Amino acid sequence: MKPFYGCYHTNFDEWQQHDRIMAEYIWIDGTGINLRSKSRSLDKKIECLADLPDWNFDGSSTEQACTEDSEVIIKPVAYFKDPFRGGDNLLVLCSSYSWTDETRTELKPANTNFRYFSEPIFEECKDEQPWYGIEQEYYLMECSNAFTQWPLGWPEGGFPSSQGPYYCSVGATVCYGRAVVDTHYRACLAAGVNISGTNGETMPGQWEFQVGPCEGISIGDHLWMARYLLERVSEDLGVAVSFDPKPIKGDWAGAGGHVNFSTKTMREEGGLKEIYEAVDKMKERQKEHLDLYGLDNEKRLTGKNETCAHGEFTCGVGDRTASIRIPTSVESSKMGYLEDRRPASNLDPYLVGAILVSTCVIGESKHEEAMFEHFNNWKAEREALKD
Repeated sequence: MKPFYGCYHTNFDEWQQHDRIMAEYIWIDGTGINLRSKSRSLDKKIECLADLPDWNFDGSSTEQACTEDSEVIIKPVAYFKDPFRGGDNLLVLCSSYSWTDETRTELKPANTNFRYFSEPIFEECKDEQPWYGIEQEYYLMECSNAFTQWPLGWPEGGFPSSQGPYYCSVGATVCYGRAVVDTHYRACLAAGVNISGTNGETMPGQWEFQVGPCEGISIGDHLWMARYLLERVSEDLGVAVSFDPKPIKGDWAGAGGHVNFSTKTMREEGGLKEIYEAVDKMKERQKEHLDLYGLDNEKRLTGKNETCAHGEFTCGVGDRTASIRIPTSVESSKMGYLEDRRPASNLDPYLVGAILVSTCVIGESKHEEAMFEHFNNWKAEREALKD
């Protein structure tokens, strides 16, 4: 695939880099959903993760440090081909760390580094080879500026016709943003992100892409990189992206991040029994799961628009109003996977993946306490910023 440059110079791919490469370092900022990035030159082609050096950034500008002690360290955790720059250039996903004290001798995970705390849980459950597929819903927004946004295809300051004709739609009067979606799809494939498909959703300007199947912690790496690529493509095409679970009040659909999940035992003959046992475990831990399933998710889980109400837990075969849907093909073959429809579009895939496998395989991992403590500290920070 020829690199996509948007409004950039059309013959970039002909320019020589003289054996140097460009590496775009990417990390999650203090909001827990926004991504930041910056570039650096490296002197040789990267052959493995260990070849990538650590770096740093000003955390006082990303809600991750104070001005008086602003340096945050980023450590590469995964890398992908750069479809924008082409060649051997890379996109480098990083986890962020801050210093424990003024001696600068020890690092601790920064406020949104949930990957660090999920990793031992995935490791503890690795023998069950957990597979994930995440259905990432999102909105494309027209944006004359950062403060004036409205869903793509909607009348200015008004509302379109009722939901129905927009799901998997085709045609100029019902489908808005396909150029963004298709370019993003191609960018993911070119980068090596395990994207498995896309479709239009029930609200005009609302779309979905699916990432997976991915095993273990890699689901988080691939979903975050897919989000980055979507933001980059949208930037070039002059459209904004929203992962808000409920950007439009009223009966309009919210946006979810449904998680398809299975273990080795679930995928084997007779695995349906294991699936239903996992559902029972999830029901017992409903509160803990919802705590980690995305901010403002209660605004989306209303019991309408194919959701189960926030305070309820249900399971059904082929039932898209249920908390947990068992696909009809799984019920028929007596093995396969389940779909957790509770997570919001702004989910952190490391947190959701970890709590799911911990609940379904172990019951409750000993490593959960540290993960919840870190998450709750960050959540308290977010609440304090609102005051």
